Amino acid sequence: MAQAKTTILLPRLDAALARRLLGRMALIRRFEEKAAEMYALGKIGGFLHLYIGQEAVAVGAISTLRPDDYVVSSYREHGHCLAKGSDPRRVMAELFGRRDGLSKGKGGSMHLFDKSVNFLGGHGIVGAHLPLAAGAGFAVNYQGGDQVVLCFFGDGAVPEGEFHEAMNLVALWNLPVLYICENNRYAMGTAIHRALAQTEIWRFAETYGIPGEAVDGMDVLAVRECVGRAVERARRDKTPALIEARTYRFRGHSMRDPAGAVYRTREEVEREKLREPIALLAARCLKDGVLSEADLAAVEREAADGVDAAVAFAEASPPPPDEWLLTDVYKD
Repeated sequence: MAQAKTTILLPRLDAALARRLLGRMALIRRFEEKAAEMYALGKIGGFLHLYIGQEAVAVGAISTLRPDDYVVSSYREHGHCLAKGSDPRRVMAELFGRRDGLSKGKGGSMHLFDKSVNFLGGHGIVGAHLPLAAGAGFAVNYQGGDQVVLCFFGDGAVPEGEFHEAMNLVALWNLPVLYICENNRYAMGTAIHRALAQTEIWRFAETYGIPGEAVDGMDVLAVRECVGRAVERARRDKTPALIEARTYRFRGHSMRDPAGAVYRTREEVEREKLREPIALLAARCLKDGVLSEADLAAVEREAADGVDAAVAFAEASPPPPDEWLLTDVYKD
């Protein structure tokens, strides 16, 4: 069933859609750049894994969802959380470890969670959230709903047993779960060909008899079209799928590996930046006459202003009180 395609009618790229997609990608980019700055200033601690370069995957995929659909992600999840509609102010406050953060300042960068928009985490253990996504899909079927679950993960999770266990379960039980592998070619610092015997990740779908497809993860419209087909099919027939979004992170694995210079060359990074996802969509919008230069500038200003407001909100939020250490351990 690999690479099976069905017809789906997504709205054409008009000014409103272009602004929405560009605006969300620009917000994620500026948010991540500001998070790196705040980390360098010591205002964010712990681990910080930036999503810079991969914005088209989260935005393109999540743009096909309804508000009541679910998203589950790994620890590089700021972009998914923002794309699902979380308040940037509360996301930044969580990174700052403040009480007004999404997880009350207790989760930090790797453990964002927002029930109000059906964003089910931020999970720090590689591959551990894939079975959780299967569980969410099982709950949808059990309750007779028609929601869809998107589960994002990196290529580093593919060799994990949880990947294969979860794929088997969603295929066996016809669960409406779409597994989206953001293949940025380096699991932490290991090139994909050194970790996987089968480097075409979408082909693992063949093993489990479900649809699989690869897509250009630097092209937000290509991701939107690919995931849109899978969402329609999952909502209609409860058919799961595996999508490999071929993307690239412009920064290192985390802020402790700021450039990834040990395992990749500067020439490679600069070559990949020629496929900059925000610039690609902006160029298409100008070429097709959908948006003007003034429109693009307005989108950038709005994103920058939103991130500045998020930082101000985070800095004004107090830290959690000591007594909160004893709450939310299991259940209040």
